[in-house]
Amino acid sequence: MFKRVLSSAVALVAISLVAATPAQAVAFQTTASALNIRSEPYLSAAVVKVLNGPTAVDVDCQKLGDPVTVPGRAATSWWAHLPAHGGYATVGYINTTETKLPGVPDCPADPPPPAGDVTLADVQAMFGTRIANPSIVQTGLPSLNQAMRDANINTPRRKAAFLATLVHESRLEYNIREIGDTRVYGGRGYIQLTGDFNYGPAGRYFGIDLLGNPELARSLQWSAPIARWYWTVARNINPMADALDMGKVNAAIGYPAGAEDQRRCDSFKNALRYLSGSVPAGVICTRSKALSGDTSKLTKTQFEALDRIPGTVG
Repeated sequence: MFKRVLSSAVALVAISLVAATPAQAVAFQTTASALNIRSEPYLSAAVVKVLNGPTAVDVDCQKLGDPVTVPGRAATSWWAHLPAHGGYATVGYINTTETKLPGVPDCPADPPPPAGDVTLADVQAMFGTRIANPSIVQTGLPSLNQAMRDANINTPRRKAAFLATLVHESRLEYNIREIGDTRVYGGRGYIQLTGDFNYGPAGRYFGIDLLGNPELARSLQWSAPIARWYWTVARNINPMADALDMGKVNAAIGYPAGAEDQRRCDSFKNALRYLSGSVPAGVICTRSKALSGDTSKLTKTQFEALDRIPGTVG
């Protein structure tokens, strides 16, 4: 009798183990000693786990994301989804000579983004009295909506993070100058562009002389494109919004951690609630210790390296 019960228990364990492995999963092995597993296939996405390695893993699908170059291998933009670990690992640190895993299907396409530009009524519903000058906001919205399209700010999470940031930076007024700031390269425009270390690169990107004519940064023609430049070129903020990591968004904007972080996160939640009907679980309002200071003068590469776990890759 005992043997029959034991045999049945072993069989049930075996069945559960089989069921835990996705039907289409393909076995591979990681090649790094400490590999970041990220919530999405982007280098700035949240790290959900670090795999000590080499480690045997099951991959059920793969997805295009940020390019990663591993010494001795060709760069790859493909990331392997590891269902047992709840995230993605770059294919660069998987035991294959290919840039895309053989025998592994692509992950299902993301749902199409919601259609429609943001209106004055929308931002008033999201942010209430923070919209202090509706006529100026209305004037700037066509250029701001175009900048959002250009930057792929096209999902509720991305729109909420972008608009919550700008409403705190500039009240969504394209032509605003930071109050009391008399510096030549003080805050201007939607994103409150600040410092010659930003005016110079932004001007070179657009082929305009922002260093020689900084007032262009708050013109109707350039205020929204500059905000888009900062969001996608100076930083890579969309993946942070995808991960609901408003703490990292705030750090990327470049001011020290404090009470303002929570205020901006509350605005992010209000915008999410309006755009999608609810606030999903997992919104992150706080920053890691590494990102608690003023990061405004860091390059994009320096910023992305700041929050990386020492000794990890991917």
